[in-house]
Amino acid sequence: MEQLSGLLRQLRQQLEQDFPSAAGMRQITLPIPDRLAAMLLEWLAAQTQFPQFYWRHRDTQQEAAVCGAVRQFSHPLQAQAFLHAYPCARLWGLNAFDDSALLLLPRVEILSRSGKGQLTLNLFSESSLREDAVTAGRWLDELRVAKPIAALQVKVQSVLHQPERPAWDAMLHDALKAIENQQLDKVVLARSTLLTLANPLFAPALMAASRKVNHRCYHFMMRFDAHSAFLGSSPERLYLREGQHLLTEALAGTVASHTDERQARALAQWLLHDAKNQQENLLVVDDICQRLQGGASAVDVLPPEVVRLRRVQHLRRQIEGQLNRGDDADCLQRLQPTAAVAGLPRQAARDFIRQHEPFSRHWYAGSAGYLSIAQSEFCVALRSTQIDGAQMQLYAGAGIVSGSDPAEEWQEIENKVAGLRTLLQPEGGF
Repeated sequence: MEQLSGLLRQLRQQLEQDFPSAAGMRQITLPIPDRLAAMLLEWLAAQTQFPQFYWRHRDTQQEAAVCGAVRQFSHPLQAQAFLHAYPCARLWGLNAFDDSALLLLPRVEILSRSGKGQLTLNLFSESSLREDAVTAGRWLDELRVAKPIAALQVKVQSVLHQPERPAWDAMLHDALKAIENQQLDKVVLARSTLLTLANPLFAPALMAASRKVNHRCYHFMMRFDAHSAFLGSSPERLYLREGQHLLTEALAGTVASHTDERQARALAQWLLHDAKNQQENLLVVDDICQRLQGGASAVDVLPPEVVRLRRVQHLRRQIEGQLNRGDDADCLQRLQPTAAVAGLPRQAARDFIRQHEPFSRHWYAGSAGYLSIAQSEFCVALRSTQIDGAQMQLYAGAGIVSGSDPAEEWQEIENKVAGLRTLLQPEGGF
């Protein structure tokens, strides 16, 4: 209890100050013990208050655990309007593929960088800040200490793909025909895999297992309640905005990875020189650059590189530019969904997906992260799963261009979904 007791005592002392009986926002920020900073996922998993959001950066030691919601927003424009009114705030959450969102002003936000952390308690009311301080005090009484997360113990009872292999081949045939008829240049088609488990799956345990082995990925988890969560480990940044400086990327083009270093390097070299994968990546680059026109200047595309993950390797080109204004709603509108998860032209690809995929993507292929006035960052919500009790819906997609082979694309999504699926049965997979 020592990890929390002193911190809670300080917070309650701060809450005893005389807050006004008027609308407004206040923040109480305190440093946290190093032990708590090193156990953010474990701390979040122990809480009984929802919603909860977890985030860990792919490149740095930045990690966040947020709990509770003082305000929720269903669209980035609503979130941005709130931030302009209260520029001290930071909002966390998800943007869906279908343009809806779940963005939170959390009751508690804990940020850790390189093992040093701080806690922020958000107070907000449209009527009485004093009343919200009382509510926050009661809310703090429910907080629990961090405890170790038990290892995954999962038995899969059934597996159902949507679409199954014959329907996948037919869907790709339709896509290639549309590409041949110049209705599309590219379309990204996805598959959903429903796993029925013997017992309910504890989402933080899957997140912990993925974080341990899926390196060079953003890790994110939104727990809606005790039984329902959306989480993933994504290699792809949608964008990072620092003031008006923008950093985004084209992550498209895929080959398998390998445990043997020599074979992995050979596959990476093949990927760098393969015409089909280069074409797929450059289509995404061109689309991003076109979408930034009128919103950014001095756009620069860096040379291609290969990102090596546990199961697959990707072709990536980083793109940076200077925004005309620090407008996250505009950035999201321009960049989401990218051609790497939808296709080209964007609307024609989205229409094709809506007509042909036998499931709704919802959070899958949207984005996860945070926004604030000074800085915002979102990853693309890939290599992800929706958990509902004893059911687990896994998602993966493949970019279809002229010359794509249905069997190869099926194997590509098998490789991608394995990043999470093999965590359930690590000895040999399925």
